[in-house]
Amino acid sequence: MLEPGRRVEVPFGTRKLIGVITGSSSSSDFPENKIKKISKVIDNDTLLDEKLLSLYRWSADYYQHPIGQALQTSLPKQLRRGLPAAVSIETTWQLSKSARNLDPESLKSAPRQQQVVELLSKIGALTSAQIKEALEFAPGSCLSSLMEKGLVVKGEQSTLQLRFDKKKGVELYGKDRPLTLNTEQQQAFDAISSLANGYSTTLLEGVTGSGKTEIYLQLIAGALKAGSQVLVLVPEISLTPQTIRRFQDRFNRYVVAFHSGLNDTQRLTAWLDARDGTADIIIGTRSAVFTPMDRPGLIIVDEEHDSSYKQQDGFRYSGRDLAIYRGRLLNIPVILGTATPSLESLNNALTGRYHYQALTERAGEASHPAFRILDLKGMTVTNGLSEALVDSIRTHLENSNQVLVFLNRRGFAPILLCRECGWIAACPRCDSSYTLHRTPASLSCHHCESVKPAITACQECGSSELGTMGIGTEKTEQALGQLFPGTPVYRIDRDSTRKKDSLQHILAKVYSGKPCILVGTQILSKGHHFPGVTLVVILDADGGLFSGNFRGQEHMGQLITQVAGRAGRGKDIGEVAIQTYNSSHPTLQALVNDGYGPFARELLKERKMGNLPPYSFMALAKAEAATRALPENFLNAVREKLAGKVNGLQLIGPLPSPMEKRGGLFRFQLLLEAEKRSVLQLGLHHLMTAMEKHESNRKIRWAVDVDPVDFT
Repeated sequence: MLEPGRRVEVPFGTRKLIGVITGSSSSSDFPENKIKKISKVIDNDTLLDEKLLSLYRWSADYYQHPIGQALQTSLPKQLRRGLPAAVSIETTWQLSKSARNLDPESLKSAPRQQQVVELLSKIGALTSAQIKEALEFAPGSCLSSLMEKGLVVKGEQSTLQLRFDKKKGVELYGKDRPLTLNTEQQQAFDAISSLANGYSTTLLEGVTGSGKTEIYLQLIAGALKAGSQVLVLVPEISLTPQTIRRFQDRFNRYVVAFHSGLNDTQRLTAWLDARDGTADIIIGTRSAVFTPMDRPGLIIVDEEHDSSYKQQDGFRYSGRDLAIYRGRLLNIPVILGTATPSLESLNNALTGRYHYQALTERAGEASHPAFRILDLKGMTVTNGLSEALVDSIRTHLENSNQVLVFLNRRGFAPILLCRECGWIAACPRCDSSYTLHRTPASLSCHHCESVKPAITACQECGSSELGTMGIGTEKTEQALGQLFPGTPVYRIDRDSTRKKDSLQHILAKVYSGKPCILVGTQILSKGHHFPGVTLVVILDADGGLFSGNFRGQEHMGQLITQVAGRAGRGKDIGEVAIQTYNSSHPTLQALVNDGYGPFARELLKERKMGNLPPYSFMALAKAEAATRALPENFLNAVREKLAGKVNGLQLIGPLPSPMEKRGGLFRFQLLLEAEKRSVLQLGLHHLMTAMEKHESNRKIRWAVDVDPVDFT
């Protein structure tokens, strides 16, 4: 009998598909003549170990998703296609015999050749790409010259042979050495270190700039010294390069990264290196939680509160929550780090389910920024900028500092309208207006991603008197460029960072320390260290104050706190200016005057009074179709099947989704809620049966979202 975890080829109609064995049985409910034989066994040994399979089984069951599709979500493409679980052969460069006793000083007239020789003498065989990564220049011409001189030779090795296991026996630390921890950091480090020999989850709540990353690095050092691998999850691809760079600067160890920017070969190589124990540190976004590890020792989830950890389509899992479950399976510690913990994690810490460590002060000489609320009532506002705000920006720039302007709305303007008849350019497929973009000139729907050329005349009355309402990052960039013509303005949003490495190029200019203005969306709020920024501007704080989502104020508090935390991280004192028409709103006042910690604890009290998560558990049954009646009738029929079947299960709806029409489909949802997770899970099993057996289930799209974050 074949062991679970091996890949096989199986007949499926007229096709042959690749599957993973997840279990076996000596009997079946199906007649023997209906059971097809395996066509081919692909793997001689198990590809996935039992504990990783257990993670897949549990997550598929908990999130009500087929385990086969769950496996397909995270396995490298070559493995899903049935290709061998083996790394490729690469061309390498190494010193020739005659070069091994060469004095590198003899090459001082060719400094880059000298650097290549010194690197190869330390490490041995490397590919051109590895040399480029280490030395930060393309080595092609240098290698050609060195080969002509007989100093380097070509070779071939498997990628596994090329990994940094050559550094075994080499000193653990690289050019970046551990920093001295302050009292709070040391207390947190000692407490977490004492939990290293078994499973635990620790919430490390540290204000922005408090040195959480330094604690991570020193805990990782302990795991590496013990011979273990470390998995680090980050919420966004944009954070991955800077995290990798910092870890590579600190450790002489092999760091691999998982994110959507990898090509298929890179992803397979990194996956195999992690599985076989060659990689020491694994960094990635949410899907990296499924990365196999040969010698796991520690899991870190940075910015644990971030909603990016929750997959919003297909296999709707939470990378953070699965990291905790995986830590329990592997019997290793898990660290959740953030300045703004999710209410679920905070409640688990306050009730003793998680260990808890707090960092209340910034590390080094940095101090907390001062907040200033700018009440826009009665003020003159041009292009979203008040006069008082413009004066503040000018003052900080004149002091040779940098300014960050936050607006969580990309594009030029969210509404294009006719000044004659009032017509608004609306997306015909969504209950939403088009957003006007100027670079390139277009109308874009940010919900269904449809794009059309920009128009010059009203499509209702033909008038050319078109205007805009509201502002986006493009318009703000333009306005600031006109106000401060001698100062560079850098826009950082999804549009300006589409090209590979474009974000890194912009950030390199910012890190130079020269006065500039950054304009951007929430990309700027996540983990970036801008020591030159002394003023952070939040242009529109009002949106989150009146959200229809019960999580709206939590998310608003997290976003404002994270953005504000980019100010004053260097030697100069920081300032945060918040523009609002609701300056007396109690939520905003509590956040500014008391800070996120007390603010979040007050929100927890409100959640408890309303019996909302984390004091109850929720799931959404979603359905959508081209006609309005289909999804509504489908969910009504499902509700009737569920009614009264599970004690303690509440059903709300079906109701239209907050955005009823999206992408040309009408959308409805049914909310399931229970005070116990077990009750909700029982209800979900009944729900799935009802949905799968309904006669119209193939005429609509339907899905289940367990522990939903987005209710739109």
